[in-house]
Amino acid sequence: MGTSGQKTIEVGILLAPRIAFQLEGSYAPYIGAFEATLQNGKVCITGKEGSSHPGQQIIKADRCIFEPSDKKASFLLKEVIIGIEFHWERKEDQRFKGTLAFVPEDGKVRAINILEAEDYLISVIASEMSATSMPEYLKAHAVISRSWVLSQMEKRAPAGASASAQKMTSLTPAEVRTDSEWITWWDREDHTLFDVCADDHCQRYQGITRPSQSLENVSGAVEQTAGEVLTFDGVICDARFSKCCGGIMELFSTCWEPVDPPYLQGKYDGEEFPAEIPLPDLTEHTQAEVWIQSTPPAFCNTDDAAVLSQVLNDYDQETKSFYRWEVSYTKEELGALIKSRIGEDLGMVEDLIPLERGTSGRISRLKIVGSKKTLVIGKELLIRKALSPSHLYSSAFVPVKRSDGFVLYGAGWGHGVGLCQIGGAVMAKQGYSYKEILAHYYPGSRIEKLY
Repeated sequence: MGTSGQKTIEVGILLAPRIAFQLEGSYAPYIGAFEATLQNGKVCITGKEGSSHPGQQIIKADRCIFEPSDKKASFLLKEVIIGIEFHWERKEDQRFKGTLAFVPEDGKVRAINILEAEDYLISVIASEMSATSMPEYLKAHAVISRSWVLSQMEKRAPAGASASAQKMTSLTPAEVRTDSEWITWWDREDHTLFDVCADDHCQRYQGITRPSQSLENVSGAVEQTAGEVLTFDGVICDARFSKCCGGIMELFSTCWEPVDPPYLQGKYDGEEFPAEIPLPDLTEHTQAEVWIQSTPPAFCNTDDAAVLSQVLNDYDQETKSFYRWEVSYTKEELGALIKSRIGEDLGMVEDLIPLERGTSGRISRLKIVGSKKTLVIGKELLIRKALSPSHLYSSAFVPVKRSDGFVLYGAGWGHGVGLCQIGGAVMAKQGYSYKEILAHYYPGSRIEKLY
């Protein structure tokens, strides 16, 4: 535990054969540029030119830790990959506060940042969106991000920790694979050497890389909600979120293990669905096709540039269509793509047949008919990975067969579970409080102050 009852969080930042970094401030006796590599299974730290120990091997150990003596100190990691495997993937140098640790992982070196929960949250919110967002939206996201990371740490607790923790860690195996079917999903439980990673797989965390004035805007929202989490039946909520649900939220089980927390519902992302029109059942293919190929009203159906610029960081704004979108492939392109992305040689793709959809229309089981082989894949992230050079925006799509290939008409961006970030920002602009935003996206939950 950190000060004031806060938990200390370990965040996995970068995994690489060698990591260049700089220590600035009170990491005495070390200062300047260094490099971390792996030698005979141990982490080796070597001073570079301009450091306090140029050309010297200063540490060789199973775990190397650089701990500052005050909060002003910071360290810089070179060429951190962000948006791993997504369409905005790139490298950037990132600066962090707190403790820096290095450990061996899969024959490479892993850099880990250790810091208190509230400091972590300030960076997460500034990394996930523009920190100039509306105050009520920033406060809502502070509660959500705090809830999510603490719930993940509770899941990771020892088996005897509590009944709720035991129940949450009793997970179904994350893969079923045969010659004709491949169903898999990825979650935070993939991490064993640290609590959460720094990328979209968990929550974006980019240290203090964002402008300092933006971090100041966010810190107010974090301070005003300090220690507040969402709970349901006394357990911290696994408060998921994505960029855009596409008009209706998705169930947890469509994307991950087959459990559905009551506070994560497949509900309409708007004030009220028009009374004269029945709410569509998007698990039914025909209704899903009509919904996806139309543009029904919803909080997240917006082209308000002012709202979008506040929610989306610079690289997110490279995505111009998210509520509704389309991509096209020839049969040959699709076959080659599937082979390169997931290693399955199905030949030329002859048909794409959705077998199961979730409450938002997202496909959880997709039948791909190839000239060499037919394969059923799921869940949503494997589908998105297989059908795009990076990731499809979502698995809520309608495949329309053409003479030479397919057009995929899609809806939403991300898994669609829990908070719809763009919808939440629109709610804030319309005057909803952060508590009302949380009640909309996590029905039945309550706010509790842990510390």
